[in-house]
Amino acid sequence: MLEEQSERAGAAPLPGAGQGIAVAFGKTLKTLRTRAGLEREELGRRLGYSASTIASFEQGRRIPSSRTVEQTDDALSADGLLSVWKGQLEKAQYPAGFQGLVELEKTAIELLHYDKFLVSGLLQTEEYMRALFAMRRPLLDSETVERRVTSRLARQSAVFGRRPEPLSSFVLDETVLRQRYGGKQVLRGQLEHLLLIGQQPHIDIQVMPLECEENAGMGGPFTIATRKDGKQFLYFEATHQMTLVNEPENATVAAVRYGVIRSQALAPRESLEFIEKLLGEL
Repeated sequence: MLEEQSERAGAAPLPGAGQGIAVAFGKTLKTLRTRAGLEREELGRRLGYSASTIASFEQGRRIPSSRTVEQTDDALSADGLLSVWKGQLEKAQYPAGFQGLVELEKTAIELLHYDKFLVSGLLQTEEYMRALFAMRRPLLDSETVERRVTSRLARQSAVFGRRPEPLSSFVLDETVLRQRYGGKQVLRGQLEHLLLIGQQPHIDIQVMPLECEENAGMGGPFTIATRKDGKQFLYFEATHQMTLVNEPENATVAAVRYGVIRSQALAPRESLEFIEKLLGEL
C-alpha cells in the first residue's frame, strides 16, 4: 500500500535535464487534455487525482508514475503520445551519473559491488532503506521517502527479476553488517535477507572481516557493470557527486582491484557462515 501511495503522489524531477523532460511532458499532457475538451478537475476525477495534482504534472513540478502515464494516455485517447515518455520520465528521477548505472543494470551480464559503508541498494530490505532515509539531514519528507523506497525496490526487481539474471558479486566490509541502522530488528531482517539471497546460484556475497590485515578497497566503494559486448563501466560516488566512467583503462584497473578484494575477503560459503554467526549474536 505504501508503494501505491508513492506512485499516486508522483516524484519530483531533478534539476537540469530531468526538469526539462518533466516540463516537456507536462506541456504535451496539457495540449492533449485541452484538445480532449477536459478541465483539470474532470481528468483528475477520471484518474483519481485532484485538479492541483494534474496541474503539478502539467507544470513539470511532479513526475507521474508509469502506470499513471498509461492511464492518462487511455483517458485522453492519446494513442501512445504520453506512454512514449515513460522511459525518459523514469530516468528524470535519478541524478545524471546514476541514470547510466540504472540502465546498465537492466541488461548487464555481470555486476560487481564493493561496499564499505552501507549494504548495497540492490540487497537492502525495505526496512533497511527506510532506516537510511530517516537518517538523512536535512530530513526528507514522507512523500520523498516513499518515492525513493519505491524506486529502489523497482531497481531491485529490474535486476533480479529478469531472465537471464546477471552474475552478481558483492563484497561488504564487516562493519556494514554490524551497524544497527534502524535498530536490532532492522539489522536482523537485513542479515536474514542476505543469507537468503546469498544462496542464489547467480549471486555471491563475501565479507571483508575486520581482522583482515590487507584490503585493496581502501579507496572506497565502487561498482563495475559489464555489458553483453564485454565492455565494462565503473561507477563510484563522492560527496554530492555520482560518476559513471566508460574509459576502458579505468574500468580494467577497477576490475583488477576488485579481484584482489575478493581474494582478500572470506569465500562465499565462509561469508554466509559469518553472517549467520552475526545473526546469532543479535
